[in-house]
Amino acid sequence: MNTQGRWVSDVEAFAEWLRRQGYRVVRTASSWWYEHGPRVYQAFPFHWVIRPSERELADLLIGQRAIGLRYSAPVDTPVGKVSYHSVYEGADYALDLLGPHARRNVQHGLKCCVVEPIPFERLADEGWELLADTAERQGRRAGVSREAWRARCLATQGLPGFEAWGALVGGKLAAALLAFQMGDCYELLYQQSLRQYLRDHVNNALCFVVTQAAIRRPGVRSVLYGLGSLDAPASVDEFKFRMGYVAKPVRQRVVFHPWLSPLFNRASHAAVRALLARRPGHPTLAKAEGMIRFYLEGRRPVQEQELPEPLQGPGAEAGNRLLMRAAR
Repeated sequence: MNTQGRWVSDVEAFAEWLRRQGYRVVRTASSWWYEHGPRVYQAFPFHWVIRPSERELADLLIGQRAIGLRYSAPVDTPVGKVSYHSVYEGADYALDLLGPHARRNVQHGLKCCVVEPIPFERLADEGWELLADTAERQGRRAGVSREAWRARCLATQGLPGFEAWGALVGGKLAAALLAFQMGDCYELLYQQSLRQYLRDHVNNALCFVVTQAAIRRPGVRSVLYGLGSLDAPASVDEFKFRMGYVAKPVRQRVVFHPWLSPLFNRASHAAVRALLARRPGHPTLAKAEGMIRFYLEGRRPVQEQELPEPLQGPGAEAGNRLLMRAAR
């Protein structure tokens, strides 16, 4: 199969996984999209950086009767919230590439647990407890029920590209992740763990083993550890960067239906924020607040936006140079 054909096969497998979970999937000229929330579409593959035309976006919003959509655009795009993808793109991944603190944590974790592929059935049965525990630690709710989590894991069966990995302590599933290889990018989709094993550094061990195994595969050029989140705390991404990942700058763009966009303003944003303050961690309110914030911030020029923390500081000069060139 040629490269283009392989890409189509990979994306169609991922799209089928989403359909099996009940998501609506739509393909347009630039990308694929799925209905991540009620009438809200997210572009995928997640590592793609795309330039859809305004006509394409309008046709998608109107044709699907959508409220809004979200995608990653290049940094020189004139509209969009300055954001990033957490990625690793080295030729290899080894302990000596990590800082002293992260290296010690990985070494300790590997002594405390065994990291290995696990059956999807085990992730389905035991993973929701880890997911709920992780969300609670982050001040959020799980966002999916136990039944929906089980369906998410079992929907992978028979589809190429999906993998489940676990960190086991005495046979107990202490941390786990679900991943998918999309062409030359290995995407880490979900990772979760139990707090009682955090001192054993099971997350460090799991991240290290899976990243190393992925980047050493023929044809894999990068590992994606997620997009800049709408609602997750900054501490979530701090772990990734300690593990050798970097913030690759993009502009995350949120677009609302042309008839509805006037409703999304500073007043409505303040109202949603007030509701969220009364119901902290509510997944729908948290996502709605993030969508409106990204929309409003994304309409400002790059030089007037506040850079996310991962794009600040001495480790982000390359990203800042890209952003400054885009602002000219």
